[in-house]
Amino acid sequence: MADSTQLILLVQSRLDDFISGRHSILSSISSELAAFTDISRHFLSGGKRFRASFCFWGWRAVQPTLGQASSEPTAAVISVSSALEIFHAAALVHDDIMDNSDTRRGLPSVHRRFEAIHQENDWRGDRRAFGTSSALLLGDMLLGWSDELLDEGLDQADDRAFAAAARDQFNLMRTEVTAGQFLDIREEQAWASQPEDQQLASALRVVTYKSAKYSVQAPLVIGASLGGATAPQLDSLRRFGLPLGIAFQLRDDLLGVYGDPAVTGKPSGDDLREGKRTVLIALARQAMADSQRARLDKLLGDPELGAAEIEQLQADLTACGAVKKVESMITQNVIEAEDALATADLAPDALLRLRALTHSATRRST
Repeated sequence: MADSTQLILLVQSRLDDFISGRHSILSSISSELAAFTDISRHFLSGGKRFRASFCFWGWRAVQPTLGQASSEPTAAVISVSSALEIFHAAALVHDDIMDNSDTRRGLPSVHRRFEAIHQENDWRGDRRAFGTSSALLLGDMLLGWSDELLDEGLDQADDRAFAAAARDQFNLMRTEVTAGQFLDIREEQAWASQPEDQQLASALRVVTYKSAKYSVQAPLVIGASLGGATAPQLDSLRRFGLPLGIAFQLRDDLLGVYGDPAVTGKPSGDDLREGKRTVLIALARQAMADSQRARLDKLLGDPELGAAEIEQLQADLTACGAVKKVESMITQNVIEAEDALATADLAPDALLRLRALTHSATRRST
């Protein structure tokens, strides 16, 4: 039975093989397309692999007891888990463009890498426009590749009905996360015209659809559907996955404001410069004194925020109690997720792994 390290190695091997196959196609068109596969391969060589892990353990959770052949990872579930990682890479490429982010995992974001290629070759035209356009195309290509790898995995499944159910859940995830992404960028622009008492609910809706379902719940359900889950098993995994996904994103929101750049690979306070209207910000605006709220509204979303202004906003967010409230929400959502597992009819070894993932997903520093 694969442990977490073995699973990551299996997924990485599948990704490497898949990208190598697509490199052959692109290189037959033009050697100038090497940047697409080089950047893709590098971009897919790291990360925490949460989505692949939740997919695999969702599948394993509905398999028979250990010792039976079906408990071993199949080619189908490894390919489907790997497809989720490519989809995630595509989402990150597009997200960094929308957020105008300079870095990802401590290295230049994809659109900045293409800008550098333009500059290094002393090409004509606007290097930023070239970088953005090239990254958009690479993100689109990764989306297509994720679908190709998903189909390859589903074609390897023994049961066509299970494969169709997994495809339906993948399609739903794709729609929901795109909708959530739009709601996120909409909130950054439209928040001032929204009633104060609706801002927290709007932020929680973004958390649910942009991250919670896509990062945890959907991968679990996709894997479980591929494994032939019963309706009660799917219900248990959904009731586990949604609160855990919310806790996962709330932790990410705190890291976006307070994370150590040396650990997160992103500049300190990056979410403040980007103007993210997170649950943390909604709670802070409810709790802040008028002077603090005015300062937050003035500075949030200013890409030129300096270290002193970042430190002031960090202090304000802490002093008003918003950080403490978010930590409490994380704790409550983790409890809700663990309670869902307590009565779930799922494989015991998978339950152990899912509980371990609960803690690694919500107590992380990156």
